[in-house]
Amino acid sequence: MTHLEKKARTALAGSAALVICLGVALAAPAQADKPPSNSSTGTGSVFEVNPVQSTGNQSLTDQKDAAGAVPASAYATVRLRNLDGSGRLVGKWVNVRSSTGAEAYSATNTFGYTRADDRFEQVMAYFWVNQAQEYIRSLGFGTTLRPVNAESQDVRINQYGVDNSFSWDKHDYLRFGKGGVDDAEDGEVIVHEYGHAVHDAQVPGFGTSLVAGSIGEAFGDYLAVIVGLDAAQQNGWPVQAPEPCVADWDSVSYTSTAPHCLRRLDSGLVLEDREDEVHFDGMIWSHALWDIRQRYVALGFTTQDWDRTLIDSQFDYAPDASFDDAARATYLKALANEGPDAAAAVQDAFADRHIDF
Repeated sequence: MTHLEKKARTALAGSAALVICLGVALAAPAQADKPPSNSSTGTGSVFEVNPVQSTGNQSLTDQKDAAGAVPASAYATVRLRNLDGSGRLVGKWVNVRSSTGAEAYSATNTFGYTRADDRFEQVMAYFWVNQAQEYIRSLGFGTTLRPVNAESQDVRINQYGVDNSFSWDKHDYLRFGKGGVDDAEDGEVIVHEYGHAVHDAQVPGFGTSLVAGSIGEAFGDYLAVIVGLDAAQQNGWPVQAPEPCVADWDSVSYTSTAPHCLRRLDSGLVLEDREDEVHFDGMIWSHALWDIRQRYVALGFTTQDWDRTLIDSQFDYAPDASFDDAARATYLKALANEGPDAAAAVQDAFADRHIDF
């Protein structure tokens, strides 16, 4: 099932301060003049989630992939974990199997590109898909809990010839498009599409109704934000843009006001605001997810407690889940995992969006 993004359709706007952060050195260019090292860990240059989020500069623009359009402070040199040692961006959780332009290859597993090089997006895709799976596994999935999409996820870069991306469950790959800011330049766009693969792995055929499709879009947005925030915390990266804003960098190409957001997790929408369009209606569900995250913390639980319960509850969703049924399944999982206070917080947050059960 495809999950097209319809970006301009649901972009929201507001206001934000401009903050420029100090720069960091980029890794050396990739070299391919030696046999593969067979190392499972490499290094690469990626955006600190995305340039707008990390710098707070809402005036950044694409400028046709120009390296100078983005400050050096937006990049970080990161470890690329779980590689298979082939010198390519293939590993335990990610398989960048095809792309336009040259394939990223390094005998030393060193992938130090800027955005002016198409291979930069391949590194972004590898890092962020791996990061998303590692975050999910850190919650216990694959050890104490059932695994979730525990495979090498196929990814194709820039082979969709418009400014859109999707996850295709029948062929089990993610495909990222180009135009404006190329989609795989934004870590949140990458993780959003991975969120669809997560749902598909948990409930084969998930999204067969309008509402289930909306829940899928909402979860993709929520996962994108929380994985980005977790990576920022792990690495000490700045978060200068509004946390609930999704795909700040990608959306500069199709929004005219700041902050630039594809969608938000705090839209304020309720059930009666539905427009029967999955990306718009999904913001009703994603607001509840974001709200529950704050309520869990207020009760003394961690955000990881909530994320674990949320993802675990999705095993119990039907492919054509209604808002009420999915909310009930989430409530029951919270009751089992964290007890009545947490379950009440879940119920109240959904009720605030007029989702009752």
